[in-house]
Amino acid sequence: MKKKKVNLRDLDTQEHSGEHSHDDGHNHSSPEEISNFRTYLPAIFSFVMLIVGIAIDYFDAFPFFKGWIRILWYTVVYIPVGFPVIREGWKSILNGDFFTEFFLMSIATLGAFAIGEYPEGVAVMLFYAVGELFQNAAVNRAKGNIKALLDVRPNEALVYRDNDFVSVNPETVEIGEKIQVRVGEKVPLDGILLSDKGSFNTAALTGESKPDTIAKGDTVFAGSINLDGVIEVETTKEFKDSSIARILDMVQNATARKSKTELFIRKFARIYTPIVVFLAIGLTFLPYFFVDDYVFRDWLYRALIFLVISCPCALVISIPLGYFGGLGAASRNGILFKGASFLDAMTKVNTVVMDKTGTVTKGVFKIKEINSITFEEAEFMKYLMAMEEQSTHPIAKAILEYKADGSDYEATNVSEVAGKGLKGTVNGKTVLVGNKALMTSNNIEVPSETDGIVESIVMVSIDEKFAGYLTIADELKDDAHQAIKQIRDAGISKIIMLSGDKDSITQQVAKELNIDWAKGGLLPEDKLNEVEELKKQPDTKVAFIGDGINDAPVLAASGVGIAMGGLGSDVAIETADVIIQTDQPSKIARAIQIGRSTRSIVWQNIGLAFGVKVIVLILGAGGLATMWEAVFADVGVALLAIFNAVRLQRMTWS
Repeated sequence: MKKKKVNLRDLDTQEHSGEHSHDDGHNHSSPEEISNFRTYLPAIFSFVMLIVGIAIDYFDAFPFFKGWIRILWYTVVYIPVGFPVIREGWKSILNGDFFTEFFLMSIATLGAFAIGEYPEGVAVMLFYAVGELFQNAAVNRAKGNIKALLDVRPNEALVYRDNDFVSVNPETVEIGEKIQVRVGEKVPLDGILLSDKGSFNTAALTGESKPDTIAKGDTVFAGSINLDGVIEVETTKEFKDSSIARILDMVQNATARKSKTELFIRKFARIYTPIVVFLAIGLTFLPYFFVDDYVFRDWLYRALIFLVISCPCALVISIPLGYFGGLGAASRNGILFKGASFLDAMTKVNTVVMDKTGTVTKGVFKIKEINSITFEEAEFMKYLMAMEEQSTHPIAKAILEYKADGSDYEATNVSEVAGKGLKGTVNGKTVLVGNKALMTSNNIEVPSETDGIVESIVMVSIDEKFAGYLTIADELKDDAHQAIKQIRDAGISKIIMLSGDKDSITQQVAKELNIDWAKGGLLPEDKLNEVEELKKQPDTKVAFIGDGINDAPVLAASGVGIAMGGLGSDVAIETADVIIQTDQPSKIARAIQIGRSTRSIVWQNIGLAFGVKVIVLILGAGGLATMWEAVFADVGVALLAIFNAVRLQRMTWS
């Protein structure tokens, strides 16, 4: 069934409705509101005028409302909703495609006019127009675009030119130039760190939850966020070749590779429409050869009733409304589908691939275990917290959340050892806080039990003796275990975890959650390659769940991309097909259930529509059905199908 192609990626993510407040104290409707009203105006006009016309007919209030006046009235009512369909049908014919939905709708409704059923002709076309409006409204509200990707790219670079740092477009910076990056800013281009040290949030690129601290001469990637102090970087790549630009390019390419799912009725109508048209033609002329008392007008009347009955009004309205109901039900459950086709796609998923950080974990550091050796835990933590109060590192913030009794311990002479930790004095004692490398460089013997720890570990020595350590880990989300169980209960055969975090941590989380297979230490292109390989396996439909910029390429390439919308990056949200607005992984199984319920409702409506139509079509061809049966087979079945679709709004899922 031919319709105007809608590029779902080119629709806005959000409805820009509401009012703009101006200084004059008046509220004015936005251009979007005016545009929306104009979209609905033809249907509203036709509906009001149709009701008035039917009322006049029924009560016979105006004797003059007959003949050409009545025809003219209903013609005026018909044009606002009928002309756009007739125009599209004519365009399709000019393009060589005769048997489209537009063609059948036009012939059926004009046929109703030809046999004097003017209100029916208008009503059928009006129902069709309203169905289109419902479907378009659902898509426009639900579907976003990937224009937000452009917002991720750094839009300026402070480059050193003419003895000063000047702001320029990153695309104009050449290899070998020196750039400056202030605290909180994104690194605009790949390069080498010229400053002594730097701390960066690289989650957008690698998915690594722990900030990356690097030393002079190490590589800095574009898209990383500078966390500590003003730094200088010497560029090693042009902007178009930088890490963030590669990610954007992958997203765009992956999006282009994603096939668009057509709804069943659009495919079926390519067969249904020509069959109906040829049957109507045959019903008009073939009886001439078999019936003795053949009267052309009588058989034409039957053929036109046949066309009215066969009009796919119930389908073109109830099916979009079924999906619309599914979209609404999902929204109430904190799930946003960016279009009806993804409700269908969710029903076919048999392999779920998920990111770790921010997807099944909270992405927030917490103390997991404290092991003090030479002091009581409370005393040990007082020394440690006194040191960490001098740091702004995220791990330090996690340690300072420890609930300790009031302490007058104060650290002095604190200095940072690049890439290793802190050194200072607390209560006259020399204290080292950091990683194993810090301990080793100060000849502090570290217990062998720490070698097998996969979490981030903070070691402490006091007066040149190892005093203990604590582990810092990213917490699992409260419903993580429940989510995996429900996904399996939904019939998903394979669950996989792909993460940019350390492989050891990834494997530990996967084991704890009973995930089938996991792999860590992956860059965005690595995740994309893994999913592409999965897609090559026969009968494999992949859904990927992620939340970061680094997940955007694979979200776009997977069969269904699902993003965590509460705390996830804007790019992941824009690129995904489905958004979990509450950040709860347990909603994944719910999305599958809603998709299946929606699909069931849609197929029930298809069966209802075709079942009734086939019966009444047979009666109509035999002259046993009047226009009243035709009305029921068309409008009546449409209403029944609509009521069935509304059931989705009241359904609950466990």
